[in-house]
Amino acid sequence: MPAAGDSVAAAGGDVRMISSKELRAHVSPDDLWISISGDVYDVTPWLPHHPGGDLPLITLAGQDATDAFAAYHPPSARPLLRRFFVGRLSDYTVSPASADYRRLLAQLSSAGLFERVGPTPKVQLVLMATLFCAALYLVLACATASAHLLAGGLIGFIWIQSGWMGHDSGHHRITGHPLLDRVVQVLSGNCLTGLSIAWWKCNHNTHHIACNSLDHDPDLQHMPLFAVSPKLFGNIWSYFYRRTLAFDAASKFLISYQHWTFYPVMCIARINLLTQSALFVLTEKKVPQRFLEIAGVAAFWAWYPLLVSCLPNWWERVAFVLSSFTICGIQHVQFCLNHFSSEVYVGPPKGNDWFEKQTAGTLDILCSPWMDWFHGGLQFQIEHHLFPRLPRCHLRKVAPYVRDLCKKHGLPYSAASFWDANVLTWKTLRAAALQARNATSGAAPKNLVWEAVNAHG
Repeated sequence: MPAAGDSVAAAGGDVRMISSKELRAHVSPDDLWISISGDVYDVTPWLPHHPGGDLPLITLAGQDATDAFAAYHPPSARPLLRRFFVGRLSDYTVSPASADYRRLLAQLSSAGLFERVGPTPKVQLVLMATLFCAALYLVLACATASAHLLAGGLIGFIWIQSGWMGHDSGHHRITGHPLLDRVVQVLSGNCLTGLSIAWWKCNHNTHHIACNSLDHDPDLQHMPLFAVSPKLFGNIWSYFYRRTLAFDAASKFLISYQHWTFYPVMCIARINLLTQSALFVLTEKKVPQRFLEIAGVAAFWAWYPLLVSCLPNWWERVAFVLSSFTICGIQHVQFCLNHFSSEVYVGPPKGNDWFEKQTAGTLDILCSPWMDWFHGGLQFQIEHHLFPRLPRCHLRKVAPYVRDLCKKHGLPYSAASFWDANVLTWKTLRAAALQARNATSGAAPKNLVWEAVNAHG
């Protein structure tokens, strides 16, 4: 089986030689070429069928995508490229950092680490089922308000664990069986949390490919509520949402105080995710297994309101919902810590600096091994971004090798404690807030409610 940097071009015969300039001319969805290991492929017919969605291919169109392809695909996927083969790059080169990254990737693959998931998914499933039963008992069999409030907190904690499971299952097989993986995804994601796994994959795959690109990465596009850089004050176009991220009067006002509103908003950020998920499964043109996705989300909207309705009065119902949302808000904060304070840029990522962009745009969280359960793998976000298919139980083992590579090539390897990461994020938001107060905004918003609903976070 070819390694991460091997070519699949057939030996012998005439092979068309293609320059990088010619490759860059094929960047539209109707005419899309990419290069992998020096071979050029016309993937236009594959665009609507790509399991990871069309945006990752569109984002890397017309350039070398070797590192991104190797990071996201097992070696068994490489022979499938043959039918799209066009020719070979005449000026193909590999940077020293990419060469070392590919060697490390090949070593991890040879060691079988990508296939060894460990007991984590099974333990999580048992924990989630146990806590869910406990929450049901506290609501249905207990009469005290404190028990009901605790039940809401347990539901929020279950949502956090479901988030880690959905994240893992979206990147690699957690059971060893694709059908069983799909069942686990829908039950623990759509049904239990109300968040569509199809929506999450679309969003998250784009985030990985365009890590910390202000106009391509949806995880940094939170207008009008938050902005991590004054570069967002220029009404830039979002290639993910396909609309302008307007810096208008409302955005200016909200962003000017974002360092104070950040944590309160995170406590209710679940509302936005539920809205985004519902809009995606109902309105997006291409949703894999749309009926199953909608049915799973509908199941959530059946059991959760029903459980809330079992509480004796309205103030306990409100407290239950706020408790579950607030506890789950911890995870929303965690998602932000890994990227908000890191380096950002405007424009599409360059396929030949994959290693550099992933390390520059990501922050690890320092913690003891016994706290790994709390962070769900995000404490090794740099390693995860470089090796997204690697089960999280191996990330701590791989971290020293990644640090050595960064040191060798003079690249940043940023890490901070959970407290310090929060401080860095707060300072980043504060710096942008102070600059927003002096920035010139555009016209008044047409519909502030719609803008708020479309703020992913």
